[in-house]
Amino acid sequence: MMNIIVTGSAGFIGFSLCIKLLERGNNIIGIDNHNDYYDPKLKDKRLERLNRYSNYQHYKIDLVDKSSVDKIFKDHKPYKVVNLAAQAGVRYSMENPLAYINSNIVGFAHILENCRQHKVEHLVYASTSSVYGANTKMPFSEHDSANHPLSVYAASKKSNELMAHTYSYLYQLPTTGLRFFTVYGPWGRPDMALFKFTKNILDEKSIDVFNHGKHTRDFTYIDDIVKGVIKALDNQATSNANWKSHQPDPATSKVPWRIYNIGNNKPVQLMDYIGALEENLGKKAIINFLPLQPGDVPDTYADVDNLKKQFNYKPSTSVIEGVSNFVAWYKRYYQND
Repeated sequence: MMNIIVTGSAGFIGFSLCIKLLERGNNIIGIDNHNDYYDPKLKDKRLERLNRYSNYQHYKIDLVDKSSVDKIFKDHKPYKVVNLAAQAGVRYSMENPLAYINSNIVGFAHILENCRQHKVEHLVYASTSSVYGANTKMPFSEHDSANHPLSVYAASKKSNELMAHTYSYLYQLPTTGLRFFTVYGPWGRPDMALFKFTKNILDEKSIDVFNHGKHTRDFTYIDDIVKGVIKALDNQATSNANWKSHQPDPATSKVPWRIYNIGNNKPVQLMDYIGALEENLGKKAIINFLPLQPGDVPDTYADVDNLKKQFNYKPSTSVIEGVSNFVAWYKRYYQND
């Protein structure tokens, strides 16, 4: 099998994707900077599992380091690339916006340039539901405009979509952007709500619930996300022959560039999500209700018609099942049985 580069390979989604690709026999070249945005031990544990596969190679570098990125592409000559490396987190982007510019924009530019130089067959990259920002029309559709982001994180991801389109136009590089909706599950990120809620409930500490618990989220289980990424990776982006310049479709183009939502298509009230967690932990949460935070979007809801039409695929894992799987993993990992 030819080589596939996966950036962010020691991260939550990257790790889970790599496992599936390795199991089906792909040669994976993983890149991750192992930063300390959250406990690096978790990334180290993920890497331990990845290193069990003979068809996996790992590089601990930052995408901002162009010379190192250049060398990896030159040495391994990938035929496909999945870019999942990014500085994540809406709230942290309000405290340290330049981290997002460097990692998510400068780093992504280095990936694009190497894909161009090495004639990569297909670049798939992570975007986010956060790009919908101030939009309130539900469900969020890729065919609607998404030009009013509410955080630097969201703006950086929207920039990725625009940068990719330029490379698809100028160099005919096929690119597919995937807007992920609130990903959760085993091996997840400790900065995310499910991780924080679980830890605090078990420790009998209060949990902060913003917007007075009135959020709805299209919670999407990690395995469903990974299946969607692989569907996109295996189906090279194509141009839309019916694309009209006087009525431009934001999800497609006259060049090989596509955007897809990957979400569960079933929004869940945050309080119901917490309820599922309480049931699995056998403990009630002590809740500290707080106002809506700047940068937060009150509701998310993915229109996945494009995903179904193009790939005959739709996420299907219920929150009940997904939260149960997470709690079982969490207890094993932290030995809280």
